[in-house]
Amino acid sequence: MRMIHIDANDEYAAEIRDSTRNGTRVWLGTFNSAQEAALAYDQAAFSMRGASAPINFPIEKVKESLKNMNYSCKDGSSPAEAIKETHRIRNSSKGKGKKKQISEEDVLVLEDLGSDLLDELLSQS
Repeated sequence: MRMIHIDANDEYAAEIRDSTRNGTRVWLGTFNSAQEAALAYDQAAFSMRGASAPINFPIEKVKESLKNMNYSCKDGSSPAEAIKETHRIRNSSKGKGKKKQISEEDVLVLEDLGSDLLDELLSQS
C-alpha cells in the first residue's frame, strides 16, 4: 500500500507498509514536492521487494537515487527504516527548522487501490 499525504502548507509526506516488519507503517519523511515523496516511497519499496515492487519512477532512476544517497541496510534491519533514517539525516542537515503541526483537516490521503480497479473504471466509460 502506498500513500502520500498532502497538507495545506504544500508539504508532501510518504509512508509505506514494511513487509519485513509484518506490514507495520513506516513514516519515510516530509518532502518539498510530491516527486520527492514518491521517490522516497520507491526507494523503500525497491529496497524491500526488489524489481518486483510497484514503483512510480523507472527502476533505473530509483537505483541511481539509492546509489547517490549512499544507502545501506545492515543485515536483519528494516530497509524502510534505513531509508527513513537517511532522509531524516539529509533533511536535518538542510536546516529545515521546526516541524509544523498538522491537523487532520489539512491532510488528504491518496491510496493506491490497484490497477484492476483502474482498468474496470476505464472500461466503463
